[in-house]
Amino acid sequence: MLLRGVQRPIHRIGLNWVGGSIRRMSNVEAAKKVAAFQAVDDHMPTNAKVVGIGSGSTVVYVVERIVEMHKKNPQQFASTVFVPTGFQSKNLITAGGLTLGSMEQFKAGDIDVAFDGADEVDESLNCIKGGGACLFQEKLVSVCARKFVLVADSRKKSNQLGVNWTQGIPIEVVPMAWAKVQGDLLAMGAKTALLREGGKAKAGPVVTDNNNFIIDADFGAVDGAKVEDLHNKIKALLGVVETGLFTNADVAYFGEADGTFSTRTK
Repeated sequence: MLLRGVQRPIHRIGLNWVGGSIRRMSNVEAAKKVAAFQAVDDHMPTNAKVVGIGSGSTVVYVVERIVEMHKKNPQQFASTVFVPTGFQSKNLITAGGLTLGSMEQFKAGDIDVAFDGADEVDESLNCIKGGGACLFQEKLVSVCARKFVLVADSRKKSNQLGVNWTQGIPIEVVPMAWAKVQGDLLAMGAKTALLREGGKAKAGPVVTDNNNFIIDADFGAVDGAKVEDLHNKIKALLGVVETGLFTNADVAYFGEADGTFSTRTK
């Protein structure tokens, strides 16, 4: 179900304080911010004990809103623990003066709500994540949360996965098994299955926080009813740690280019 909301001026969407002066944000960044602020306003419990913080550019605004709320009422999150999904979100939590937790402390159901970004979201709230190579931690936090909220800009909306996000499904694999898994994926019907390289920043493949590799496998457009089955088939391959196919989101917020936001729910 798709719903639309309006811009909320109180958040001063479209403006950022940078270097002592106010600068106008790009339309895309402003869209991310309005979606993130609204998601936090709608789904952050006032008495939250544990909150998951995901990865990606939109999550920056999720934390910004939480920190803003915390500064207005320091007691609101005085006993709240924030669990990161990677290096970026860990730094956001500590820089914001929030209490940092670790996933090792918690089990399924212990996290009140988890906020995270997405690379693509279909009409059934299936999504692709892992463009930032944090997919295992992101999935672990999300499945341990009682509510999983996605936040992104409108470019991430699609009818089917694999339509807008054409880089392929991120798949975390054990390094010694990457060639074997690559062959398995191609045999399953993947158009391509490429080992993700570090580019100019690193010679050789990307290494995850868990010291694994990432293979990006392009299966083309994936029907929403078949996403979970594809995940299960890939996950069953020896050498696969986790896939970037997520089927457990409860709601998604999208910042629109005109400054409004829209939502998708199951």
